[in-house]
Amino acid sequence: MTNRVYKVLELTGSSTTGSDDAVRAALAKAAESVRNMRWFQVQEVRGSIDEGAVTHWQVTIKVGFALED
Repeated sequence: MTNRVYKVLELTGSSTTGSDDAVRAALAKAAESVRNMRWFQVQEVRGSIDEGAVTHWQVTIKVGFALED
């Protein structure tokens, strides 16, 4: 196994349906321009409330991707 060096970026995804979908939205968008993504870590979860119900989710994640040789 080769030693790897990773770079970390921070993303915030949003969704009206749930926190998992917010994470998936952020990763899908990043995958359009970032190669070699290997892991993510949830940093913060927050949302909007309207009349006592959750209306929107926002999830901030850190994503690690391997730098190319």
